[in-house]
Amino acid sequence: MRLWCSVFFLIYGVFFLYAQEIITAERYLERVSERYSGMKDYEARILMRSGTTDMSGTISHLAPAFLRIDFTTPADQVIVFNGEQLTVYLPEYRAILNQSVTSNRRSSGASLATAQGLILLRRNYIPTFVTGPEPQPLDNGSNEKVVKLRLTRRSVSEGFREIILHINPDTRLIRRIEGRTIADGLVRFDFLNIKINQGIPEQRFIYDSPASANMYNNFLFRDTD
Repeated sequence: MRLWCSVFFLIYGVFFLYAQEIITAERYLERVSERYSGMKDYEARILMRSGTTDMSGTISHLAPAFLRIDFTTPADQVIVFNGEQLTVYLPEYRAILNQSVTSNRRSSGASLATAQGLILLRRNYIPTFVTGPEPQPLDNGSNEKVVKLRLTRRSVSEGFREIILHINPDTRLIRRIEGRTIADGLVRFDFLNIKINQGIPEQRFIYDSPASANMYNNFLFRDTD
């Protein structure tokens, strides 16, 4: 009887282990990607830090590739991307910067929080858990819990050497992105008060630039580069 009981519990234990899905970092990132693939649009409060510079505003995204940030800091600054052209308005200089953007150059931190951005991350970076799949405090002493994924670049051609995603474990939405640049600079994006599928119209991503502003085209690189 003892022998049969031992065999029973051994078999039960084996089946129980197989019944539990082992969540790898790669699978977790895939789930996050699936979450964003199901979104038509989202809007959020965004906070950005690069070095000692802080910026803030409202970010709007419409699938598949429309993105707009209306800044409150710096006031009235705007960034708009319609899938093909990036437009930046710098009110301090009364300047409008335009840049045609190909798919292989769409790698800004804010655009990583989209379905297309996550596809690129899964293709170009290797994910691992920072401490494990269990939620951890967003910051030391914080009551907000997130799952932290570390993404390490597969190729030296990537703009970020390392990216850490802080993901809400309940909604699987990205709460924070931290990127370490090639020059060892730290860039951080925080997403707050995220609203999904609000019916954002495509017209929001048409930017009517001030007539008095100076226009500069291909300010980052030439189309042929």
